[in-house]
Amino acid sequence: MTHVKAEIASQPDCWRQAAKLAASPGLPARGERVAVIGCGTSWFMAKSYAVLREQAEHGETDAFQASDFPYGRRYDRLVAITRSGTTTETLEVMRAVGQNTPVTVLTADPAQPAVDVAGEAVVLDFADEQSVVQTRFATSVLALLRAHLGHDIDAAAMDAEVAVRLPLPVHPALTDQITFLGRGWTVGLAEEAALKCRETAGFWTESYPAMDYRHGPISIAGPRRVVWAFGDVPAGLADEVEARGASFVHSRHHGGYASLGRWVGGRAPLDPMADLVLAQRVAVLLATTQGLDPDNPSGLTRSIVLPDAQP
Repeated sequence: MTHVKAEIASQPDCWRQAAKLAASPGLPARGERVAVIGCGTSWFMAKSYAVLREQAEHGETDAFQASDFPYGRRYDRLVAITRSGTTTETLEVMRAVGQNTPVTVLTADPAQPAVDVAGEAVVLDFADEQSVVQTRFATSVLALLRAHLGHDIDAAAMDAEVAVRLPLPVHPALTDQITFLGRGWTVGLAEEAALKCRETAGFWTESYPAMDYRHGPISIAGPRRVVWAFGDVPAGLADEVEARGASFVHSRHHGGYASLGRWVGGRAPLDPMADLVLAQRVAVLLATTQGLDPDNPSGLTRSIVLPDAQP
């Protein structure tokens, strides 16, 4: 078994362990104005959390790519997400903002520079990964942050236990392209699902907010192409997609999991994070059926450390 397969399968236990850290010092207090930063996968988790925190009325929350942080804005707290603790752009923001603002880092490695730079650190070393691509660390961070907002993570973990066993809703031999859609906090999950397929398998994927999909992107829907929606689906969208000959994948409210014209699962909708687990599994399958190594995708490294960057 590849490392990434084992890491994907371990997510239910990781989420439960992450939820136990929900009272950790340094997590945003209700009413704080918070900025959350990350790069790649970490940025997508930041985006999902920002929406959830505002929906929970815990305070104004903005998510930024670390490379595009608006230094002119003022926040009560900066939260940085970095698995490695060494990402150049994230460290740069932490150092600059930390001169005047409390900084909390969520990381997997307590021995790396991010922990020294931050005022507070929440370490999820149990969710670290041997594979280059992120799966369980990212979702465990989001599980922790959701637990801090009062979400029932055990219920999500139970759904993930189902997701690691379900038949996959996409068959590589029948699929040339996948578009992932989300609404609200699941837009970040859709973006992460698309990234997993691209970086793991070099597969053509796109991602959009579900309500914006009709405004142009639907034009590529057609035979041998899949549209996979996370969370709530706009009325009529599935019919429009299927009318163009594409397959529509969604964990539905009544009956189970619909894909490629058949039903599997026979259950209520999965928590969107558990649905992401399915997409991670699809990404690995897309890679292995091409003879690729999903643990070590071409051109990728565990962390982006730019030349001449301060350690």
